[in-house]
Amino acid sequence: MAKITKLLLASHNRGKLKEMTEMLKPFRIEVVSAADLNLPDVEETGSTFEENARLKAETLAKMSGFVCLADDSGLCVDCLQGRPGVYSARYAPNRDFDKGMDMLLKEIEATGDKKRSAHFACVLALADPNGKTQIFEGRVDGHIQPNKTGDKGFGYDPIFVPDGFGKSFAEMEAEEKAKVSHRGRAMEKFIAYLQTGTV
Repeated sequence: MAKITKLLLASHNRGKLKEMTEMLKPFRIEVVSAADLNLPDVEETGSTFEENARLKAETLAKMSGFVCLADDSGLCVDCLQGRPGVYSARYAPNRDFDKGMDMLLKEIEATGDKKRSAHFACVLALADPNGKTQIFEGRVDGHIQPNKTGDKGFGYDPIFVPDGFGKSFAEMEAEEKAKVSHRGRAMEKFIAYLQTGTV
């Protein structure tokens, strides 16, 4: 891949777009979203985060002619055998994460698990229209707290407390979250790749 001057983010999720755009600011890359270009959501038919990220990036790179960065991420709860996992967005009814969190907390409560350990995983796929794809992964471990706290972030952030912290992702400022989050860690690897000058 040649040096990137314009990058398509394969997402319609405003929270995710804002987070990723902020991280890319220092690189003077023009960032556009799938929504900006009226591109469709790509159906996530993969069984892993990597399969879904690849599918989205490669499909939209070919459709748009732009280098495309796609993310697939989710919350994996140990006592639920890793669920909701790749189905994290679809687990929430109509992507209403407030209801989704209520459902998840009830499910976890029903297991009687006291540790409530969980992790967030993220896989980024960077695809060019010619079919070349690079993969970057990030993960953060933590636990699910019994109540929602904080109004920052998005998705399941209000119930996830990363290891080493006494507050949820939704109580963290964007810069603090970016340093420890699954997406932040995957983006760090992507940014390190960008800094080599060619991708």
